[in-house]
Order: sequence, then structure tokens, then C-alpha cells
Amino acid sequence: MPNQELKAEALELFNAKEYSKALELYQYIASQGDLASLATIGYFYHNGLGVEQSYAKAIEYYKKASDAGEHSSSYNLGLLYLRGLGVEKDATTAHQYYLKAAIKGMPQAQFDVALMFEEGEGCERNYSESAFWYEEAAKRGNAEAFNNLGVLFKEGTGVEQSYDKAYMLFKKSAEKGSPEGQFNLGAMYGQGFGCEENQEKALEWCRKASYQGHQKAKDIMHRMQQEGQIVF
Repeated sequence: MPNQELKAEALELFNAKEYSKALELYQYIASQGDLASLATIGYFYHNGLGVEQSYAKAIEYYKKASDAGEHSSSYNLGLLYLRGLGVEKDATTAHQYYLKAAIKGMPQAQFDVALMFEEGEGCERNYSESAFWYEEAAKRGNAEAFNNLGVLFKEGTGVEQSYDKAYMLFKKSAEKGSPEGQFNLGAMYGQGFGCEENQEKALEWCRKASYQGHQKAKDIMHRMQQEGQIVF
């Protein structure tokens, strides 16, 4: 039976929560040289699925897969190092692993590595690198990356300042359902930055962000309600 059929069977077992049987199958597929299955075994140990939970074992499998170029294992190693799970907390090593996964095209890794460059966590702060990786993550549809890149363009941090670009990026983020993007788009309409000022649209996007639990948006809506400006 080809690996693809075995992998489909293993996934079916996983979805049915038959973790021990799924793990057994993933171990066999991994022994045939399948890197994704090797990473999946790490995930089983990481989360204690069908086995006793063990960060040490997870790291062992993730490292084997990562060293061979499997990107999800690099990302998961970054996560463990950043949080200090099974290893001593090490933001520099976490950043290196995230970067490895980002280079392989993983959107969440691209977003996280951009955030680390922006905050100077585990690396030297570099806004232009941050903007580059936010853009890469945004190209692959990451809603928060659109928003964070929009903030850089609004402030002119690491990129040439542009309200027009900030507005377009916030709009994409907002339309993809990001509460932060919705709030920022509302603020752009409220101030007429990169678009024509429109208080109705400002309120509409602020309300959407508020419904999703965005604290600043909730505070604004609550204050407006208290002052009798809106019926929430």
C-alpha cells in the first residue's frame, strides 16, 4: 500500500481519536523516510496523544524532522523554546527555528518571526525585516499580518510612511475577520486617513471589532452608549 493511502488511514484513525493505532501507523510510515510523519510523532508526544506526554520525546522527533528540512517541526521547536517547555527558555533559539520554518513558507512562522523582529525578541530589533516577513505572511492570507504591516505603514516604521497602504492593509485584515484590523480600519475612517472620512463606517467597523471582544472597541462602544450617541 502506498504511503499516501497509509497516511490517509492514519489520519482517519487520528480523527476518530484512535491515537494509539494512528501512532503505530505513523511510526511505520516515518520508518519509510516520511518526514511529515516523523513530525507528527513529535506532535503525539508533545500533546500526550496515545502516549505519555513528553516534551523531551517530542523535541527528539521534532529535531530529527527539522534537521531534515521539515518546516512544521521547526515551528513547533520554536514554540517549545520560546515557552521553555522541555528545554530551558531560549528566545534566540526559538527565533532561529521560527525563521527556518518561515523560510520554508509557513505563514504562522512568518508572522511570529516578524513579531520577534518587531519587538527585538530573540534577535536584534529590525523593523524592515519585520515588514518583509509580515508581507510574506500576508501574501499567504494571514489576517493579523495584514494588520501589523498596516501599523508599520501608518507609523512609517521600517517602511516609507503611507496612509493609503495602511488603509488598504487594514481593510484586508478587517475583511478577513481580524478584530484588530477592524478596529484600526474604523480608526482610519474616523480620521479620514488613506480614505474619505466616514463616521458611519468608523462606527460600523468599531462595532464589529467590539462584537469580537476587542477591548478598546468595547470601551468606545460602551462610552458612546452611555452618552446616548448610539443604541448598541
